[in-house]
Amino acid sequence: MVSNSEVASHLYELARLTTLAEGSSNAFRVRAYETAARSVEGHPDPVGDMSATELTVLRGGGKSTADRSRRLVEDGRIDRLEELRAQFPPEFVELTRVQGVGPKTAVLLRDELGVASVEALRSAIARQELRELPGMGAKTEENIARSLERLGEPGKQRRTPINDAMRVGREIADTLAAVPGVVKVAPMGSLRRFRETIGDVDVIVASSGDADAVMKALVDLPLVRDIVGSGSRKTSVVTAAGLQIDVRVVRPDQYGAAQMYFTGSKAHNIRLRQMAIGRGWILNEYALSEAESGRIIASQTEEEVYAAFGLPWIAPEMREDTGEIEAALAGELPDLVSEEGLLGDLHVHTSLSGDGRQDLDSMVEAAKKRGYTYLAITDHAEDLAINGASRDQMLEQRSRISEIRKRNRRMRVLHGAELNIGRDGSIDYDPEFLAGFDWGVASVHSHFDLPVAEQTKRIITAMHNPGVNVIGHLTGRLIGRRPGITLDVDAVLGAAEETGCGIEINCHLRRLDAPAEILRRARNRDVVFVISTDAHDASELGNVRWGVRQARRGWVDRRRVANTWERDRFLEWAEQKRSQ
Repeated sequence: MVSNSEVASHLYELARLTTLAEGSSNAFRVRAYETAARSVEGHPDPVGDMSATELTVLRGGGKSTADRSRRLVEDGRIDRLEELRAQFPPEFVELTRVQGVGPKTAVLLRDELGVASVEALRSAIARQELRELPGMGAKTEENIARSLERLGEPGKQRRTPINDAMRVGREIADTLAAVPGVVKVAPMGSLRRFRETIGDVDVIVASSGDADAVMKALVDLPLVRDIVGSGSRKTSVVTAAGLQIDVRVVRPDQYGAAQMYFTGSKAHNIRLRQMAIGRGWILNEYALSEAESGRIIASQTEEEVYAAFGLPWIAPEMREDTGEIEAALAGELPDLVSEEGLLGDLHVHTSLSGDGRQDLDSMVEAAKKRGYTYLAITDHAEDLAINGASRDQMLEQRSRISEIRKRNRRMRVLHGAELNIGRDGSIDYDPEFLAGFDWGVASVHSHFDLPVAEQTKRIITAMHNPGVNVIGHLTGRLIGRRPGITLDVDAVLGAAEETGCGIEINCHLRRLDAPAEILRRARNRDVVFVISTDAHDASELGNVRWGVRQARRGWVDRRRVANTWERDRFLEWAEQKRSQ
């Protein structure tokens, strides 16, 4: 049966390609596909068991979307999606990930210049051809050139944003888990290490049954475009989006060794193999064993393999050979945060924001079900065009939150706002109006191309404002689509220490912001972080798991994460900043 994640993946792709095919003329249809995808992704029941009528009543469903979902369940394909894939191959779709190249521009480049890939775009810019196109000009060409520079060197292996790769990894795992004999299955490699972009997806399957059945289930998936290699225990395929998937089958008793072998970076694994050789052992994907006798020392779990080396288990997100083995040997690994250890969410939108999708009561109730003891409602402030709320709307919401507090004393609901950081570091509202809020998140939503010194100054200026408790999605990046702003990181971290302003770890897979390298730079500094979902509907509160993994990748100790603190301590910290 086609899994929920598989249906959602196809609907997301259908939305993306429909945007390319029809532009803004059918924005409603694109939003419907995206909304339906989120509904399917978070639905507790298999959509394969649902009737066409039941599919229609899903949020964003509609008859057309329901029909296409039903065809995928029954026939393994969506005809319209196949047509769009033929029209827009992966190399062309990748163009739209370059900042400044939206769907309309990408189609223009292809039709007028024959540009159908990122490399072809580089060549066209080198020949100064873009500036001759209608509506573009030299300035636009220069901006796109800068975006390409920030994406990296030409000729690098094409990498997939984690948001897309994670969806494919879950889809593969869900499908293979249903094969008879399969005991465990999970994505490994850079996806398990939580890299922000993925070269290919490694999936390890522990099965006591027929490996051929696993491979057949893989190649029969609708997302598979080509088989690039197959064997009795390993098969490699390429998806319609151009992402390579490598699936390996091991025995259940070998799963721990396979996990370790196919998770760690090359450098991390070399370090462990060197340690093994020094002890007369061999470490491979099947076991840690004695070189001479072949006796297996450990293989069933990663914990056993690490313990054999005298090491504690090292979180997958940290296995990059950036000092984690030395820290483990010295007993100096950070005390990492867990999803269960978070007591609140501090960046949550409602339908009051123009891009919010559920009302205040729904978001509060969903947070309550997660067991939170505090929650910050942070709808967009007035300076954000289209999506921002007026002062009167904010005051009305404040009154409603006051009533909610009376009914629900177990969870403290804070009235906050997501404020916009202007070019000069100013934020929405005057000091008097700002003082009426309990909490403030300040974020960059514009002016992404300012020089380093100017970007740094605007962030630090916002940090000094008493109405700002935390800087939201620090760099403003959208992984695979928009590079983040460039900052003097040490200066920003120093200002965070000086002002007591927190830095957000944004949980959305498109953001994961602040980036891990900035989090690691803060390791020995007195900087406070918050892990927040930036949720726009109740299902996105579950994205907290991605923020936790980003914090782990950044070596963030849980004691420096403010929303692990008990409510009274957290509220005291929040109020202290606002009373400066």
